[in-house]
Amino acid sequence: MNSSNRSDLLCGRSADYLARKEYFPMFVCSIITVGGILRIFLRNSEVIVLTILSLAGFVIGQLAYHLVEVHQVVYPLLKTPSFSLLCYFLPIIIFMAALEVDLYILKNIIWQVLLTTLISFVTSFILIGYVVMNFNPEAWDPQSCLLFSIVLAITDPFYSVNALKIVGGSKMYSDIIRGESLIVCGVTAIFFGMFRSRPMHVTLFSEIHVLMEILKDICGSTLCGYLCSRLIPSMLSELHSKMRSNVILCVSMVYLIFYLVEFCGMSGIVALIALGLNLDSLSFKPRMEFLLTKFLTMLSSVYQNLIYTFFGIVIGCGEIKYFSFYTVVFVVILFTSVNFVRMLTIVLVSPILMRWSYEYNWRWGFVIAWSGIKGIFSILMAPDIHRFAGQRVLAPHMFIFYAQVISLLTMGINSYLMSESARLLGLCNITLPRQMAIQNVIQHIQKIIQNTITLFKTEKNLANVNWDFVEDKTRIRYMTWPGTKQFCVSPREVETSPTDAVLIEEARLHVAMIQTSSFEKQCNDGILRKAAARILIGAVKSYCPSRGKFLSIYDVSTYVRARSWLMKFKNVLTYLGYHKERIPFPPPGSHKLMMFVYHIVFSEEFEYVGHIVTLIYVYPLIIHLWPMARELNVSTLITLNYYFMFVCILQSSLKIIIMKRRYFEQHWNILEFLIVIIGIIDVFCIYFVRLRPDNLLLIQVTVMLGYLRVIRFLHIFKILIPVLRKVVEVMVKKRLCMMFHITKGYIKSQEDTKLLLRQISACDSVYQKLQDILETNKRDAVRELGLMEHEDRDVVIAVKTEQAIRNVIAKALKNLNFLWSRGIIDKHEGSEVNEVLLTKIKALNNFPMAIPPPTADKYLPNIVWLENKYVLIDFFKERTRLAFFDYGDVICREGDRAQGIYLIVSGMASLRSSSPTFGIDSILKPRGDSKAPFTEYCTSGDVLGELSCLVKREIQYTAICETVLQAFFISVEDLYEGLDAFWPSLEYKIWLKLALSIACQYFKASLEDENLKFQSCVMDNHAYVETLSRYVELPINNATMKFVIVVYGNVINTKTEEPYFAPCIIPKTCDQVQGASDLSKLLIIQASDPDKDDNTNLGASVDTGLRMTRERK
Repeated sequence: MNSSNRSDLLCGRSADYLARKEYFPMFVCSIITVGGILRIFLRNSEVIVLTILSLAGFVIGQLAYHLVEVHQVVYPLLKTPSFSLLCYFLPIIIFMAALEVDLYILKNIIWQVLLTTLISFVTSFILIGYVVMNFNPEAWDPQSCLLFSIVLAITDPFYSVNALKIVGGSKMYSDIIRGESLIVCGVTAIFFGMFRSRPMHVTLFSEIHVLMEILKDICGSTLCGYLCSRLIPSMLSELHSKMRSNVILCVSMVYLIFYLVEFCGMSGIVALIALGLNLDSLSFKPRMEFLLTKFLTMLSSVYQNLIYTFFGIVIGCGEIKYFSFYTVVFVVILFTSVNFVRMLTIVLVSPILMRWSYEYNWRWGFVIAWSGIKGIFSILMAPDIHRFAGQRVLAPHMFIFYAQVISLLTMGINSYLMSESARLLGLCNITLPRQMAIQNVIQHIQKIIQNTITLFKTEKNLANVNWDFVEDKTRIRYMTWPGTKQFCVSPREVETSPTDAVLIEEARLHVAMIQTSSFEKQCNDGILRKAAARILIGAVKSYCPSRGKFLSIYDVSTYVRARSWLMKFKNVLTYLGYHKERIPFPPPGSHKLMMFVYHIVFSEEFEYVGHIVTLIYVYPLIIHLWPMARELNVSTLITLNYYFMFVCILQSSLKIIIMKRRYFEQHWNILEFLIVIIGIIDVFCIYFVRLRPDNLLLIQVTVMLGYLRVIRFLHIFKILIPVLRKVVEVMVKKRLCMMFHITKGYIKSQEDTKLLLRQISACDSVYQKLQDILETNKRDAVRELGLMEHEDRDVVIAVKTEQAIRNVIAKALKNLNFLWSRGIIDKHEGSEVNEVLLTKIKALNNFPMAIPPPTADKYLPNIVWLENKYVLIDFFKERTRLAFFDYGDVICREGDRAQGIYLIVSGMASLRSSSPTFGIDSILKPRGDSKAPFTEYCTSGDVLGELSCLVKREIQYTAICETVLQAFFISVEDLYEGLDAFWPSLEYKIWLKLALSIACQYFKASLEDENLKFQSCVMDNHAYVETLSRYVELPINNATMKFVIVVYGNVINTKTEEPYFAPCIIPKTCDQVQGASDLSKLLIIQASDPDKDDNTNLGASVDTGLRMTRERK
């Protein structure tokens, strides 16, 4: 056998014939096809598939070892360098593993991950290295044994986590395992890369060389990965690009980044780890992450089939004489050692995990101890060991054999032991709070199915359908999972256990997931910026591990640390700013010299000359601080120092002559005067040193004063302060914009969560506590919004304007997609219109950061019931006055008679109230409807006092100014004059506006699909208000009336005499109501199609709410 040819092969014999490569691509395709077929038939037995492929590869390798026909097929594989195989397969797999790690959770547990990694790597390096050196039948050299122990230290991030997911492990445990695996893989890649770049013995490496290589691989590769993670989203988020093109581009960029970083002498593996960690779901367009994950999963599955088959062939091409019974014994010893190392790691880390996570206990520790599953990372690294070995290895294929066998054994045995131990320890059993949550969701889905069936029964063409059979087939039974107990929570169990605190903790986790989903949806819909969404998602995941902690807007602010150092830095710059105050002009008759000096001091040229002289003095000072140059230019430096001091003394003297005492009111003038004093002392010291050159103390003082000349340049920073202030102001405005987006997104998530509270918990006490918590958090966020608007109205108005534009364009895109899907416009026309709208969205990236607020008289058309009609606007414009309130002033008090209505122009007011009455006598109101006092906030554009003026009753809240506030005031007399002049349309429109506001506030979940905008209700009569006096009856036609909502007063069912108190939705079982108070107002929402009333979800129950009416426009 030719030794030169033999050295190019990992194992097997060289080709003694003309090698032909045309069969190899067909062979690769056959492996992919066979692997796909095996995965279809053995869907839940991936380990068996990989074992079959490995054995098939071993058989093919043995055939290639003996048969030339088979050898020429697999010879291109044997000829391929091991590093080439690693470059083909590992980039996609490592990128996918890093992409699945949640960076927000990883930041919170970074110390746990680092500690686990350190302990795992050290114990594996020592114990497995010791086992391999003492029990290996091949008697490898120590360097090979240690390299092999490093390879076996890599935990597979896919199979270990998948096995943990099956038993219901926390996401935190999964990310600890993934993070540990990625760090060890990165360290191993750096270590092997150093050997690969310098193929020499390890002792020849110098310490400084090793340190520099490590710093370059870690810092340089991480920086490259981070920069690419900022570049790729900008390329993938291009609005006009196609989804498939983006997926292909992303995969191509992964390989390109890997090869470029490796070409630059750094670690491509570390760069891809940094790239994957810094990408999240918001980095891609909607649904692109799903397609990309599917595509990467498909590629990784194909790569796994190829890797296990290829290395099975490589093992089979080696000499079989090295396999013996002791090889099996060593495999068992190695398998035991790997699991012992993992258990020892978990035992050492468990105290820290138990302290950090309240979910962790010894049972979870025992299950996670079996998570040391090895995979393709170890197999791909194993072939390089023989290249870096200290001595020549006779059987290099045994490195791959042991790594591949340990991989298959841990995949099969450890995964099974994890599942069985979790089942035996009771970790698979679903807790009672979780059972109640799942049961509640199933009941909700079953209710939706039943409502859908009820709706379909009304259709004429489905009259002969066997609905009993349909109901039986669509009924959902309570689900069970493998290893879990079937559950069905009875009402008695709900009453006895668990406690409300346990149920609230379970609901808290659901609230966190709903908020995260809401942030992502807002970002995908264009409502929320990506940066703001990332901050909010990070804050949710940061506070989620804290037991009993619901995320508040103050927690978000703490997480962001918004404006803290920026505002302080801005205040410092403002304090240091140079304010050039002109003293009064000298009166006529003053001395001409004083007039001349006055004009010189307050001229721009005077300041510029001082700065220019200071800059010119830079070169002499450098020479002065350089000892060798100073010795050669002593006399010149002294002369220049005299000249500089003369200019400084002249400048200060002229200022003092004109400004007198005011000169010392400016801190920059004080600094200038201090420089002059120190400079004069310096000049005298130099003079005395010349007279007495033997005085050592005088020389030391002169030297120190020479170094103090550096402070002469502090004066030059006076020029930079205005520039720095402008930069900081821009940064503050950006931060304010970001905080406004964050707060708006947070408020929207609170609203989305409140709509799903009934699906989270069916327990009334828990539901009420969650409602109070979410309402308090929302109220605090609204208050923060008001304070932001008061702080910088220009910025907030710009943000609101931008959001309004985005919402309008998003609505237009939604309508365009609807028309496109229905075939109303063709594909070409739709693409052109879509491109125009997307271009407008892209243009918003250059939207101005600040927009001046409109003048006060522009706010009057914002009152909805004026409908922007000039007749109404002009009528009230003549009768309004602008009222000003200071912080803490009371606009109106609860229980006082209404004096008029207030339209807030700027500022914020808090509305503090006891339980609202809605025109209901306190005697008639049910006892359970009383609520504790609470507070809400009103900002620019809100209207106060409408309801009290209409019903001529006392005000139901106290309005207190939280900031300086401006508001238009329309007196009650002027309002009544307007109602008489424009009766009855104006009064009706005010009532319609109030009714819509109350309905949307209390029954948003039920009315989510209704278009209840004021203008559409007025134009299309989709909703209208009915007035009922006492004993007046109103028939309810469920075919034409979709919703009947009592918004003021109370009515009774004429048949059952059941009372309905405002605010509530009258159930479908009621056919007629009668007024039970002096004035009752009902909002009636008409059905769009009487034959298809899809609102059966109301049932026969009465929805009611007990919150104060916010009188918004």
